[in-house]
Amino acid sequence: MHGAGTKPGTTINNGQVRCLDLTRLISRAGRRMTGVDRVEMAYLTKFVELGDPLFAIVRTSLGYVLLDRLGTTAIAERLIANEWPRRDMLSLLRNRATPDRQRAETALRQHAMARCHPRGLARMIAKHIPGDARYFNVGHSNLSRRMLDAFAHTRRIVMIHDTIPLDHPEYQADGVPEAFAAKLRRVGAHADMIVYNSAQSQRDAQRHFESWGLSPKSIVALLGVTEPDLTGGHWPKKVDPERPIFVCVGTIEPRKNHALLLDVWDRLAAERAPTEMPQLVIAGARGWKNEAVFKRLDQANAAILELNSLSDADLFTLLKGADALLFPSIAEGFGLPPAEAAWLGTPVLCADLPVYREFLRDIPVYLNVNDRYRWKKGVETLLLGENQRSSKQVAQDQAALPTWTDHFNIVLRVA
Repeated sequence: MHGAGTKPGTTINNGQVRCLDLTRLISRAGRRMTGVDRVEMAYLTKFVELGDPLFAIVRTSLGYVLLDRLGTTAIAERLIANEWPRRDMLSLLRNRATPDRQRAETALRQHAMARCHPRGLARMIAKHIPGDARYFNVGHSNLSRRMLDAFAHTRRIVMIHDTIPLDHPEYQADGVPEAFAAKLRRVGAHADMIVYNSAQSQRDAQRHFESWGLSPKSIVALLGVTEPDLTGGHWPKKVDPERPIFVCVGTIEPRKNHALLLDVWDRLAAERAPTEMPQLVIAGARGWKNEAVFKRLDQANAAILELNSLSDADLFTLLKGADALLFPSIAEGFGLPPAEAAWLGTPVLCADLPVYREFLRDIPVYLNVNDRYRWKKGVETLLLGENQRSSKQVAQDQAALPTWTDHFNIVLRVA
């Protein structure tokens, strides 16, 4: 297995016992990885590489599964290959999860060192996980009181990616802000260390913790940006490589602000002939609370293309050949697409958010999320061939991006 952006000779093997929560990755088996999924996968890859004693815990549809190092490594290999066994009888008879998740949970049972029903979790953990272990949860999943209590005899390290559900409840599905608030309070009260993916996420979370009278210990470790893997990537058939291409990446939900780009393309269409229109490629699945945008997409002209199921390799291939990435998101905890576009040398127009200033610095062109005129002018400037980055600038951009080596050097010193 290859590391998550690590360099040869930089890993530290100190015999530390770790238990990584893989609930999120297993629950999303078979689906394209989100940014949070990639973080959990980076931790899994790193911990397998370290060679220290390793366990993994997963909350499944039928209880909890504990894996030892051998089982954890096997599951890591299956996640990378996205290859899972046939569903076992338990899945067929009792499991109402998706077929992909059923197959993933079948694999867990095949490799398990121990399993239990929810009420037996604390006993199972106490029996197998020593008190000097570190429990890592970096996926925003399975942060129940039951889980945190079961690992109370260990050191509990939790990553907080963002507090968007509390800061922007208007963009969330029903019930999400309340559930997230309860989860965040549990983490603040019971985690021994919180890892933040940016100083901005730390500031946002601490504001909420202070309102609840909590002050958990924390560190900031920027996420690593790795070279996008184009292996096996294909150019999407719907996209004309001979015409200008602007790409927007992300779930089609209100927070991502696709409406602004649709407005910009409406204004461009009012001034240009159809044959002179640049292509706007919206790469992402449809989300929630966005019926007006969905309707506009259904009625959009030929210059606006909606691609809902690109693989990572196909997406990176498209992004590398695009004139720019457009990322007008109203709020982000980190936001990998602009960083990945920067690595590929693709110009970036993005919202002027503090988190981007923190780790992308002067790479993108920053624009106000409400200023449609400036976004239109930014697109038109790129159509003229301006704002393109030289090969020297691209190399400098790549060197300036945070790495997973940097991230783990910070985290493993204190956790």
